[in-house]
This record gives sequence, structure tokens and C-alpha cells, in this order.
Amino acid sequence: MDSTSDSTQPAMQGDADAAQSGRAASDTFHKTGAGSASRAEARHRASWHDFAEGEVGRGPCVPFAHSNNPAAGQWDGLKLSHDIVADYKRMVVTDGEGIRNSVYVAGCPFRCEGCYNSSIWDFQAGHPYTDELEDAIVADLAPAYIQGLTLLGGEPFLNTPMLLRLVRRVREEYGHSKDIWSWTGYTWEELMRPGETPDKRELLDEIDVLVDGRYIAGLKDSLLQFRGSSNQRVIDVQASLAQGTPVIWKKLHDQHRFIPDIYGKDRAAGEGDAS
Repeated sequence: MDSTSDSTQPAMQGDADAAQSGRAASDTFHKTGAGSASRAEARHRASWHDFAEGEVGRGPCVPFAHSNNPAAGQWDGLKLSHDIVADYKRMVVTDGEGIRNSVYVAGCPFRCEGCYNSSIWDFQAGHPYTDELEDAIVADLAPAYIQGLTLLGGEPFLNTPMLLRLVRRVREEYGHSKDIWSWTGYTWEELMRPGETPDKRELLDEIDVLVDGRYIAGLKDSLLQFRGSSNQRVIDVQASLAQGTPVIWKKLHDQHRFIPDIYGKDRAAGEGDAS
């Protein structure tokens, strides 16, 4: 075996371990029946496919059931997007750091089981993106107390025709005084893999923080900051691009379950026992 093969063996083993972990999480979810599918999800249950089966290096815990998994370049936002916005919300505090304005785009073929926004999986579920709406979004970022813009939905990386136009205008107007966050069902590794459509990388280049990965109901954890399941990551995009590997956002602060020592002492003393 040559040196190139030797150097790739650990990475391939890591991919295999991640794949096994993803299958285990998926199997556990299936057996326990955790989560509840909406009617929309139920309609698509039989059509979930892993179109990239056998591909390595797709990132942590790519689910082998309960969502669609695309091959590189299979889904092209230039063809799929109808330039439809499902919702636009001002002064939101849940879609990233600080007070933000959020654009929810329409359309998502991942169709993760348990998705809280399954009503906007359809690429035509919403209202047309117009010049007037774009003007309003850009103007609404002006107050100093608005930290930035968030892109979510729906799948932002399959709505690049309108979002590239929007984020480039935001950069022209505000530079980096306003940060840009985005959620995506893609993993970082999928966005960066050979053969992926170039518009995805163009959008990624404009983003500061990315929350990546499919939602996996079997890995749901309500104590995670800005994520629904533990496979998802909050990534510092510009640091990751510079280093060539995903770098976790340094301000990430998940909550932790704990029982204060005093509670344990009370129980040991028999206090609080039911009579």
C-alpha cells in the first residue's frame, strides 16, 4: 500500500464510524418511535432515499433514514428555487446571537422527520421575493440594536438566486458591521465536496455562522444552543474556510443538566420523600 493510501485510511475509518453512529441513532429512533410525523412527513415517508449511499466523508451522523440525502450536485438551487419567501420576521432573538431579522425561504427536499417547518417544504409555499421586500429587509438592518440577518426556512442553499442577491447587497450596505447566519440541512462536508454546485460555495463565502446538518429526532436535545439535535454544529464559517476544516463557533454555550449537591444530600437524609 502506498503512502497516499496509508494517509487516507484513518479518515475512511472515521467516516465508517460516523456512518455506523448515524445508523445506530436512526435505528434507535425507529424502534422507540420517538417523535411524531406530521401528515406532510407521513406522505413522504415511503419516498425517503439515500442518494449518496456508499459515499464517505459526508459529516457526522448523516441519517440513513428519516430524511432524503442528496448526492453531490444532485439538488441545484438555480433550478429548484422559485424565489419564494415563506416568512420574514423582524427583531427575533432565537435565530442566532443577539437581536436579528430572519428570512424564511420556501422549499426543502431533505424533509427531515420531525421538522418543525414541514409546511414550507414546497418551493412555492409563500410569497414572491420582490425588490420592495429586499429594500425593506436591508433597511430594517439599519438600527444599531439589530446584530444581523439570519437565513433559514426551508433550505437556504437551494434558494441561492435570491439569497446571493440579498446577502451581497447587505455586505455592500453594511460591510461586516452586521453578521449573517444561516441554517442548512447540508453538512459542512457536503457543501465542500467535489461536484457540489458552485452557487452553494458562493453563498457560504458570504456567511459568518452556519448551523449545519439534518435534524434527527432520535438525537433531539432541548438544551442545545441554536440546534435541535446533537449531530448539528454551529460553525464559524470564515475560520473554517481559512483552516480547511470545520471550526466550532467559539461563543457556543450549551446548557447542561445537573443536580446540585444539596439535592443529593436532602435525598440521602430522607427529606422530601413521599409519605
